[in-house]
Amino acid sequence: MTLTVPEYLQSDATELARLVRVGEVSATELLEIAEAQLARLNPKLNAVNLTMAAEARARAKQSLVGPLAGVPLLIKDAIQDYAGFPTSNGSRAFRHIIPEQHSTFVQRLIDAGAVIIGKSNTPELALKGVTDPKAFGVTRNPWDLSRTPGGSSGGSAAAVAAGIVPMAGANDGGGSIRIPAACCGLFGLRPSRGRVPPGPGVSEIWEGASSDHVLTRSVRDSALALDVLSGPADGDPFVVAPPAAPFVEMAAREPRRLRVAFSAMSPLDTDVHPEAVAAVTQAAKLLTSLGHEVAEDRPSYDGLALAHCYLEMYFGQVAATLADAREAGARTEDFELATILLEALGKAASAGVYVRSHRRWNDFGRALGQFHRRYDLFLTPTIAFPPVDHATTVMPAAQRTVLSCLLKSGLLGVMARIGLMEGALANLARQNLTLVPFTQLANLTGTPAMSVPLHWTAEGLPLGVQFIAAFGNEALLLQLASQLERVQPWMQRLPPLAFPP
Repeated sequence: MTLTVPEYLQSDATELARLVRVGEVSATELLEIAEAQLARLNPKLNAVNLTMAAEARARAKQSLVGPLAGVPLLIKDAIQDYAGFPTSNGSRAFRHIIPEQHSTFVQRLIDAGAVIIGKSNTPELALKGVTDPKAFGVTRNPWDLSRTPGGSSGGSAAAVAAGIVPMAGANDGGGSIRIPAACCGLFGLRPSRGRVPPGPGVSEIWEGASSDHVLTRSVRDSALALDVLSGPADGDPFVVAPPAAPFVEMAAREPRRLRVAFSAMSPLDTDVHPEAVAAVTQAAKLLTSLGHEVAEDRPSYDGLALAHCYLEMYFGQVAATLADAREAGARTEDFELATILLEALGKAASAGVYVRSHRRWNDFGRALGQFHRRYDLFLTPTIAFPPVDHATTVMPAAQRTVLSCLLKSGLLGVMARIGLMEGALANLARQNLTLVPFTQLANLTGTPAMSVPLHWTAEGLPLGVQFIAAFGNEALLLQLASQLERVQPWMQRLPPLAFPP
């Protein structure tokens, strides 16, 4: 058979792999469609910042085996190293650093037969909930090109939502799988801490707050990817108990009657858009109609304290990363102004302050653990507002000028060390968290969470809802997601630009 573009768009990775396996299409045919979609759409979206055409074509001609055999995929340009190609992390500073070996994540995709066609765009150091690196430019949301696709896995989300590829690599240190899933109408599962190894170059990313996985349009694709990617690697700091059966099998099972708590209140006591509230309210009604026990409730923890602890880690990690980069030859001017500001605050904090802040993560984990004694799942908005306009995420020119002058004069570091910049820089970071106040709880507690595309706004924009489960319970999330997908399917809902004219 000859696969048409509409047929390609209506097929998930699981189905495309089946077609290759039974000989109805070839890996080369799939690659040609993906490359045509990429050539047509990437000038509009800027979702992919590095292509690997020669390598992909050579691989597609091989005899590929595995659950993803022949399926064209993207990997994220952060952490997910592909030997011989730069992992830029969205920054000019890393564009010429070439890893000598594949990351475990990439190697497992290759072993599963996938055809990796390129790398997806990400903000500098994967630091933001929008994707606008100076090194590669702004990535746009295929549902509305004036809006952000979210971040930091925004390039992956835009590419999957637009039908360039059915699956793309992502990672989530503060919501970076779930946020773009919510913005682009995708399914996004953040696995438990340690479920998917990030090595061998690193052991734990952001003190274990970050997890690697994929963005997909179907639940079964996410389950399949988790089967491919999960399991310990040599040297991992700890091992997560495997599921009772493969995740694909577990996802296909009907969930038992679940106890689900929901809340649309921001843990930072900041505003939540009425559309985000409506998304949760409608999801709660849908759950009730499916026979689940639903109640309005939320875990007992200090949301502002959690945000403070998250930001302490965030600032410290930036400072450490830039120190490593400078040792490798990077210059200050290689980094964006906002990144330098975050570094200044990270360098201003003492090791003792950092450790005390990290110890508080235990408080949030215990509170959420007690909450899960009463409820199986916690339902919230994924993001507090619909995808925002690109212009709203740009630092005002006057503020940029003042901060640039302080940076050039050397006064910025001095002011940060004596505490004079703490309020300004913390406010800068909190502005980002105001848009995404719900996701960091899962990151600091290490628990699995997912964004499910159940809601579209009056303007036709996707707006996902989040479910958080107890540690190690990805199977329960996948079961519920599969049930929701059956009764309110979303996979065939694609932005108009996905289809050729």
